[in-house]
Amino acid sequence: MLDGLLEKHIRNGTLRIEHAGGPVLEYGNGSPHALLRLTHPRAERRILRDPEYELGATYVDGLWETPNLAALLELLYRNFRSYVLPPLNPIGRLGRLLRQWNRRVAARQHVAHHYDLDEWLFRHFLDRDLHYSCAYFSRPDLGLEEAQQAKCAHLARKLKLRAGQEVLDIGCGWGSLALYLARHHDVRVTGVTLSKEQWRVANECAQAQGLTGQVRFLYEDYREHRGRYQRIVSVGMFEHVGLPNYPVFFNRVANLLEPGHGIAVLHHIGRPGPPGTTNAWIRRHVFPGGYNPSLSEVLAPIERSGLWTTDIEVWRLHYRDTLKEWGRRFQVARTEVVARKGAQFARLWEFYLAACEAAFAVGHLVVFQHQLANTLEAVPLTRDYLYTITDRGQPEDRSVARKSPSGPRRVR
Repeated sequence: MLDGLLEKHIRNGTLRIEHAGGPVLEYGNGSPHALLRLTHPRAERRILRDPEYELGATYVDGLWETPNLAALLELLYRNFRSYVLPPLNPIGRLGRLLRQWNRRVAARQHVAHHYDLDEWLFRHFLDRDLHYSCAYFSRPDLGLEEAQQAKCAHLARKLKLRAGQEVLDIGCGWGSLALYLARHHDVRVTGVTLSKEQWRVANECAQAQGLTGQVRFLYEDYREHRGRYQRIVSVGMFEHVGLPNYPVFFNRVANLLEPGHGIAVLHHIGRPGPPGTTNAWIRRHVFPGGYNPSLSEVLAPIERSGLWTTDIEVWRLHYRDTLKEWGRRFQVARTEVVARKGAQFARLWEFYLAACEAAFAVGHLVVFQHQLANTLEAVPLTRDYLYTITDRGQPEDRSVARKSPSGPRRVR
């Protein structure tokens, strides 16, 4: 029964369960508080059958409700860590490799599943320039637009750009970073993407901003691209490469980087702990073929590529705050989303955004920035060049709640 599972695991915070036509029970003690209202008797049976998958599936089907989805998921993540990060056995490792194989045809299909949705949808919850990756809240008072610009500025400093340089943006999205670099640093940028919709929008934005002479966008797989660049950047794309392709990816970066003082920066979601698996619900409905690697899984193929790791930076709660704002903006547009896409689609996307926010809030996920170079002297020997006084804002810590008493309490 669900009652026994919650009684055993809820120790940090208070979870209130309202059963459809049945009792109201509380588990745990103290803050934070969360409410799960079961609106159909089938919800409990389905969640018990496969908690990792069915929690999201039953929400999308409308079998339960909550006034604060992110708060509920954060409480569950804090108390059910073993469900979120299961240990990998040999069969699990094999299955993970097969699901992430991402050959060229599969990669295009996986990208289309998510990124070829209407531009309209993304414009209703992202910032005005359509940055679909973690913002950099270099000061706690920054809004989303400012924080995304701060992210671009931070990446530009790590790239040590000089006017006239050729830059490759692998997984360029809707062109937001490429256009920023061209506009602010007078460089020439080539962006590659596997999303036809992103490719279309990026080219339209370049034309609207008068940057078609400096920026070009290609509908192309990074494995097929040829050329030489002084700088390479990739933001929010590595999560779609797949573990079996990491050696290929870093070898391509090494080959595309011009010999001498070439610099590359890789920005991606990762795990602060050991290797794991992608949540089954996320893998099926949101990011097929996607995987957020541990640091240990990334460093080995970098070493074999011959590139130098010159800096690794870990962003912890920046993506929590980014997702919180995306979720807020999505809720503002929710009525329009339902009218255009349907109620199930809206519930799927709000669950996805809230689940990701909660995962970053509890530290299941972080963002890694790898600065790579092909010579020891390509970048300065200290980090002083990266920071100014305005970059020293600190994200707010979250405290851990108290222990629970034994057993649930009947409320009414």
